[in-house]
Amino acid sequence: MLGGDFPVLIEEDQIQKRVQQLALRISQDYQGNDLHVVGVLRGAYQFTQDLSTKMALPHTLDYISVASYGQGMTSSESLQLRMDISKPVAGKDVLLVDDIVDTGITLNWLVDYLKRRRARTIRTCCFLDKPARRRAAVPTDYIGFPISDVFVIGYGLDYQEKYRELPFISCLSPQEVLI
Repeated sequence: MLGGDFPVLIEEDQIQKRVQQLALRISQDYQGNDLHVVGVLRGAYQFTQDLSTKMALPHTLDYISVASYGQGMTSSESLQLRMDISKPVAGKDVLLVDDIVDTGITLNWLVDYLKRRRARTIRTCCFLDKPARRRAAVPTDYIGFPISDVFVIGYGLDYQEKYRELPFISCLSPQEVLI
């Protein structure tokens, strides 16, 4: 427990081990390709950075920001593009890195958005997958950890902009548990 408040669900060493495994697989899958990594801000900033530094192939890195949660604990269907990518993706292999696949609506929107920008290929790499809440069919090519329907914080994920700095994953409520 963190200060008696939050149960640790995924330890820091488990996270780093899984990120290394994903980076190795991605490096093998994209060997010889012109890979452009697009991290989704703000929740995936830590995951994107760790993954990028562990990948054993040259790649470019960019970020995009889309808001769907606002101040609540549930994802809304109303999306807002807050920050666009700064580099063209036309003709490139794009790896979209996100923190969590929840309803799938945001990730689905982002994949469609990058398709409209004429990316050659698009794959997704999501740190957490919450299939119980899925409402949109969305490709999930690389997954860090599946989780149950709980609200998680840490390793970049927040609640009202707090707790991103935690090096592990925890439930916001001590009553919530991981699969």
